[in-house]
Amino acid sequence: MSFLEIIAFIVPNALFYAAPLIFTGLGTVFTERSGVTNIGAEGLMQIGAFTAIVFNLAMADVLSSMTLWVAILVAMVVSMIFSLLLAVASVTFRADQIVTGVAINFLALGLTLFLVKKLFDGHGQTPMIQERILRFDIPYLSEIPIIGPIFFENVYLTSYLAILAAIIGWIVLYKTPFGLRLRSVGEHPMAADTMGIKVNRMRYIGVMISGALAGIGGAIYAQSISLDYSHATISGQGFMAIAAMIFGKWNPLGMMGAAIFFGFAQSLSTVGSSLPIIEDIPSVYLFILPYVLTILAIAGFIGKSEAPKALNIPYVKGNR
Repeated sequence: MSFLEIIAFIVPNALFYAAPLIFTGLGTVFTERSGVTNIGAEGLMQIGAFTAIVFNLAMADVLSSMTLWVAILVAMVVSMIFSLLLAVASVTFRADQIVTGVAINFLALGLTLFLVKKLFDGHGQTPMIQERILRFDIPYLSEIPIIGPIFFENVYLTSYLAILAAIIGWIVLYKTPFGLRLRSVGEHPMAADTMGIKVNRMRYIGVMISGALAGIGGAIYAQSISLDYSHATISGQGFMAIAAMIFGKWNPLGMMGAAIFFGFAQSLSTVGSSLPIIEDIPSVYLFILPYVLTILAIAGFIGKSEAPKALNIPYVKGNR
């Protein structure tokens, strides 16, 4: 296998695994830029994955090839509604945001597993879906020498939708009045309040955006990688997305780069045995590589990355 063939084999797989992380990480950027810590990204991904799989199984005969895309939209809405639990607890009642996020993770895991057993005759996981996200070649672009086989051949549409979402997220956050207001309530909520910006409303919006995007991330993961739902379908991807956000310094484009890096590490666990360079490495080491890199990223960059100044601090009107 030539070097070009190795690159053409690795890149689409890295982007494939990165797509759910990019969507979820983008959501955490928005909510944390508003001043709310979102440890519950893992749970929100689980809600999205569960909803998408159940909807896919129920509606595949009716919607056919459109099933998976409608399932993503339904998962987005359900996860966004579920995220209101985080918003109500941490913004309205000013509960500890870390504890609330952990509670969201446990609740999502327990609730989805309970519903799976209720809906599927006591089984701990759903049947496999038939309508799934598939690879395709981008016409004309895939014929470009060198870069065509790497970036436009045998790819997943969700990979490029995720990249587009990160770019749009950066534009919204840094080039629009809405983004300025959102960042202001995460940096100096009292000053924002003085300027007439409703701090709690903006934080609610940030949390709901996070819920929607995490739901999309979970739905994409479930319908392209796992193809079913069980308690182990989402196993650390939400925390990887949080690590990508920290690694990327709370910037959508930086987060995207970190997510692609983690996606590359995840892809090695499945394609490593086919690569001549690392085929002799025991598979167990490749499987734990993404989690080790997540720990190293957080340990190495959390002290060097500057978080929003009002992050994890409930806003009480009139307090300095």
